[in-house]
Amino acid sequence: MSDTERPLTPDEAGARLMEVFALVGPLYRRVHRKIEQEAPRQGLSVGVRAVLDLLREHGPMTVPQMGRAQSISRQFVQRMVNDAAADGLVEAVPNPAHARSPLIRLTDAGHTAIEAVVAREHALLRQAADDLTTADVDTCVRVLSRMLALFDDIDVNN
Repeated sequence: MSDTERPLTPDEAGARLMEVFALVGPLYRRVHRKIEQEAPRQGLSVGVRAVLDLLREHGPMTVPQMGRAQSISRQFVQRMVNDAAADGLVEAVPNPAHARSPLIRLTDAGHTAIEAVVAREHALLRQAADDLTTADVDTCVRVLSRMLALFDDIDVNN
C-alpha cells in the first residue's frame, strides 16, 4: 500500500481536514457572491435559488424539511418560499402527511427558472473539469459528506 493509499491517523486527518475547511469557506463565499451578482439578471436571490433547486432535486417538500436539508432556519426558508411564491415560482399544496405543514412545489415558471440557472452554472463549472477524474470527484464528495455528518447534531434554529 502506497503512502497516499494508507488511512490517515486521527492526528493526520485533523490537520488535513483543516486544509479542506480552509478552502470550503472561501469557496462558499465566492460562489454565494457570484450568485448574488447574477441575481438581478436571473431574477433569483441566493435563498430563492436554493429553495428552487431543492424542489427540483427532491420534489415537493415542507418548509421544515427544506430547512433541515440546507441546515438553515425554518424562518429563513419560509421567507424565501414567500418570495418565490410572490413571483409565481412555487405554490403550496395540501400535505397528506401533515395538515398544518403544506408541501411546497415548483410551478411551471419555477421549474423553467431553476433549469435555466442550473444550465448556466453547469456551463461555468465545466471549466473546472480539466483533468479531474470520476475518482477525484467521488473522493471529494465522500470527504465533504463525512465532514458534514460530523456536524449533524448542530441545531440551526437556535
